[in-house]
Amino acid sequence: MTKPLLQLNDIYLSYGSHAVVQHIDLELQEGDIGCLLGSSGCGKTTLLRSIAGFEKPDQGQIRIRDKIVCDSTTNTPPEQRNIGMVFQDFALFPHLNIKKNIAFGLSKLSNTATEQRVNELLKMIGLAEIGHKYPHQLSGGQQQRIALARALAPKPDLLLLDEPFSSLDVELREQLATEVGKIIKHEGITAILVTHDQNEAFAMADKVGLLHQGKMIQWDTPYNLYHQPTTHYAANFIGQGVMLPGQVLNEQTIKTALGNIQGKVPSGCKESCPVDILIRPDDIIHDNDSQHQLEIIDKVFRGAEFLYTLKVDDNNNVLCITPSHHDYPLNGKLGITLDMSHVVVFKRKI
Repeated sequence: MTKPLLQLNDIYLSYGSHAVVQHIDLELQEGDIGCLLGSSGCGKTTLLRSIAGFEKPDQGQIRIRDKIVCDSTTNTPPEQRNIGMVFQDFALFPHLNIKKNIAFGLSKLSNTATEQRVNELLKMIGLAEIGHKYPHQLSGGQQQRIALARALAPKPDLLLLDEPFSSLDVELREQLATEVGKIIKHEGITAILVTHDQNEAFAMADKVGLLHQGKMIQWDTPYNLYHQPTTHYAANFIGQGVMLPGQVLNEQTIKTALGNIQGKVPSGCKESCPVDILIRPDDIIHDNDSQHQLEIIDKVFRGAEFLYTLKVDDNNNVLCITPSHHDYPLNGKLGITLDMSHVVVFKRKI
């Protein structure tokens, strides 16, 4: 099997007595895009800075292309790690035009080769006609593309993106994340994105690492992170959903207020064991003919769809998404059926 381009083994970093990154392991294959996802203060940016060489972990090992760049005796400087960086604030040089910004890291190439590479990147990012302009003359989205092109220009082994879309309008973020992901893939560059926005993560990444209090909760594909979370925290953080309480009847059946649900119960859960089942909005299908008619206690119009909150009993609700032409009143009834292709069950915390 091909060795990963990036390997982190037991990375631990603290500031005084406060552990910021705790025993992180991950591998990223060449050409893949990884993402470090989590809320503010979870350690994701510190971990990215450790990979870049701006922070020195207290323990652990970092390898790039199977070369040790950081361990107890080695700490390769950032400029020698062949890493490209894209920052939150773009960090473009205001006194240089766009072409000269992109060419900044190409000093080892001839003038002809530099011009060719710059023009190639401008065409790739869809800004071939504005190479003569200056950063202040561009929109935020255009500046972000230029910052990306500048980081890609020297063809780094690894590209690191630190909250690159956080200063942009919400509507632009996911669109630009998708576009940037395609550009990185086209270049065949391995990359790691840091974000708190799971939509950005899902739009770009092949692998996502969910961090919480400095620990890696789950390192997995976006699909598995959504459909097969391994912890309560991952289930609650990713996507929308609720935990519906249930009781184990046997190793494949759980009794709930919505009826019996078939699914593998957690190991160690015997008959009558209390459990929680993750119910996503896409598990609840609108069906007027169903015997399950639930009261609508809240609704949110999203243009193409409604998000309904439905009352199961006095203590529990579920969410249901319908096309927006299915417009039902608050306090009315909505018929539903369950379509549980991915049954996720956790032993209840008592």
